[in-house]
Amino acid sequence: MLDDETLQRLDSTFRSWVDRRDLAGTVLLTQRGRTLLEGCYGPADRATGTPVTSRTRFGLASVTKMMTAVATVDLLRRDLLTGLDRPVVDLLPPSRRPSTLRGDVTVHHLLCHTSGIADYCEEDEDHPRYCEDYGALWDDRPSYRMERPDDFLPMFADLPPDRAPGVRYQYCNAGFVLLALVLEELTGQPFADLVQERVLVPAGMTASGFLRLDEAHPDVAVGYLPRRSPQEPWRSNVYRVPVVGGGDGGMLATARDLDRFLTAYDDGTLLGGLRDLLLQPHADTGDAGYRSGYGVHLAPDGRFGHGGGDPGVECAVSRSPEQGVNLVVLCSMEGAFDDMWTSLRQAWVG
Repeated sequence: MLDDETLQRLDSTFRSWVDRRDLAGTVLLTQRGRTLLEGCYGPADRATGTPVTSRTRFGLASVTKMMTAVATVDLLRRDLLTGLDRPVVDLLPPSRRPSTLRGDVTVHHLLCHTSGIADYCEEDEDHPRYCEDYGALWDDRPSYRMERPDDFLPMFADLPPDRAPGVRYQYCNAGFVLLALVLEELTGQPFADLVQERVLVPAGMTASGFLRLDEAHPDVAVGYLPRRSPQEPWRSNVYRVPVVGGGDGGMLATARDLDRFLTAYDDGTLLGGLRDLLLQPHADTGDAGYRSGYGVHLAPDGRFGHGGGDPGVECAVSRSPEQGVNLVVLCSMEGAFDDMWTSLRQAWVG
């Protein structure tokens, strides 16, 4: 378990996938501050051949929800939010909330995906509005206009709720869009600035943030869409995801910054005694014993973390408080992540 020979073998395997499977990504495995494996694989930019390095920033997709949840709970200790049982209709004016929002939906419900509100991108395959291709949302809606949480409201503001709040877990991106709106309303700050100030800076995440995809930034991995054949050109995901991230996803970060975040999250640096509030199980996700905390998934063996996927992005982070182990896997392409994560998890737990 976590022996050097196994980790070296995995690193060698992942390096071979750069040619065999077009791998582009990074892996970081640490234990109590000691690096066990740090691997950088493939190109950060296929046009220039710029390689992935430890400084490369990757899209995080829904891993961002962990930061949104931390920022929301941070309002409690700053006395900007009197409780997580506050109805959302009391916190947002009519112009910044769904017209169909029930009066009994609380911040708590949004944080643990039990609000019952309709999602703008429904991920439940059995749902009649199942969104099979997130990128298709932007076929008729310019992705470059999705700049603030308010820009997402028209996509779900008039949809009827699926059920009453608290009935059951149903993963909901729109719930975290509403949390971003609540954060802006209570603080008067843009969501991205607030998360930078209250989460990223305290956690030591100096290289991470909400970077626009249409701006030139150094050390950013370009996300690439799957090709149907080796003869097809590589196409970036710039038109398949919002131009800048928000409450439900899309931040960019380095693996090292995420390692710092996981540690600061767990040791109380970010929220002090409110750390346990995030990690309380509130709902069964229906996935192999996993439970939902606040913006975080809780594994049966005590690990916590989150995964994410967008067109051209696959990633996940996980921490074991008992072992002090952090695992970060970030990919700027699709198709290799699942095998990487499974291999590393098997090496970790045996």
